[in-house]
Amino acid sequence: MSELERITARRSELDVLAEELGKRLGEVEAEREELVIAERVLLRLAEQDRAEVEAAVAVAPVKAQVAGRAVLLIPHRGDDPDETALPDDYRKILAIVRAADGPVQVRTVGEELGLDVGFRGKLEPLRAKMTKLADRGWLHKRPDGRFTARR
Repeated sequence: MSELERITARRSELDVLAEELGKRLGEVEAEREELVIAERVLLRLAEQDRAEVEAAVAVAPVKAQVAGRAVLLIPHRGDDPDETALPDDYRKILAIVRAADGPVQVRTVGEELGLDVGFRGKLEPLRAKMTKLADRGWLHKRPDGRFTARR
């Protein structure tokens, strides 16, 4: 085979390869454009979902699924607090803390609710609820671990 034949053969191979790569490049670019569009759609949907959730949380407690269990989301306390947005057990806790003469311990609230306060582990779910109320602005958690109602 002469040099000229080798060059011609190689050029043919490269032409075929260039054609294949051109097709692949077109497919890749088309898929990338589709992904950009899909990403925009997902971002818009996420924004809409976020706005709907924020609106629903401001109106009433929302049930969500966490690890297959239904849990209530406790809304943040706004400028015009609406306690009816809280579930009954949280409203009871809030009423007990408000009725107290001063800062209250979790144990005191547990006694008022009729819980078995002899075991620390029995109070942990109540402590979590009170802490959640404090995190959302309904109660104030003092450094000593006691709680007061926000006015």
